[in-house]
Amino acid sequence: MSGKSMTQTWETKFGLRRVRHDPPTLEEAIAAAQGLSDEIEEQIEIAAGFMSMPADVVRAEVLKAAKPAKPARVVIAPSREGTVRTVIVERKPSRRLRPTSV
Repeated sequence: MSGKSMTQTWETKFGLRRVRHDPPTLEEAIAAAQGLSDEIEEQIEIAAGFMSMPADVVRAEVLKAAKPAKPARVVIAPSREGTVRTVIVERKPSRRLRPTSV
């Protein structure tokens, strides 16, 4: 398959077969980067690497799609000895891929 061709065709006993190759969109690359890392700068590098684009171009789109950070809840629970223990509760977002419009 040549680098510029988007399809590859081959002959089988059932006839010609062809596989279509669609490169990822910038939105898909950003969604994947958000699933791989919580740090904005790392997301920019990951998405830029997926798309083979400069980081400056990707940065604006990643910042638009960035989720606002939710503060962690601090729960103070008394222990048996009467001293106070501090427990920090953080929610980790699930890594489900958002559906894209077709």
